[in-house]
Amino acid sequence: MIHEVDEVLKTLLKGGAMTGSGIDVAFEAPTRDWAARRNAPVINTYLYDIREDVNRRQRGQMAVRDEDAIIVKRRQPPRWFRLSYLVTAWTKTPQDEHRLLSAVMATLLPRELLPPSELPGSLGALGLSVPLTVAGIQTEARSLAEIWSALGGELKPSLDLVVTAPFPAFPEYDAGPPVTEGATVRVGGIEGDPPMAEG
Repeated sequence: MIHEVDEVLKTLLKGGAMTGSGIDVAFEAPTRDWAARRNAPVINTYLYDIREDVNRRQRGQMAVRDEDAIIVKRRQPPRWFRLSYLVTAWTKTPQDEHRLLSAVMATLLPRELLPPSELPGSLGALGLSVPLTVAGIQTEARSLAEIWSALGGELKPSLDLVVTAPFPAFPEYDAGPPVTEGATVRVGGIEGDPPMAEG
């Protein structure tokens, strides 16, 4: 699931306001060593936090239907997880980095909800839209300053990007066969007499 979210973000960031720019998108931790090795402009999208969005947790079971809308399986509702990314721009000048961050915002801000048709693999197969927020209020326990300190780098302008994605909760259970005949009621007599009525 996480690698599929990475794939979606890479596709989005290479399109939109940055179409044709040739800017690379990286997911490595932006440490000092990584920064020293880069030799071209890059957007770094570092996944720094994963935690469940317990407000979205549901109980019970969901029906899985086939192409004829017949229930064929039942499964638990998916669990939702907040994937928090630290988005930074790396170029030779601060002005160019600011332009890249502006392009990232212009690309992602209109995309508050990603439809299933734009989601790959098992993520899209769930048929659920995925919320995306950019530069919102940070709710994770660690501050961005603490993250930079842990990475061993200097504080840089960054965007906090959060994708709240569903993760399948197994197992699935096969549903019983559909009812194909109407109900029949038989009323019998006492001591084995023939049926008195049928309907």
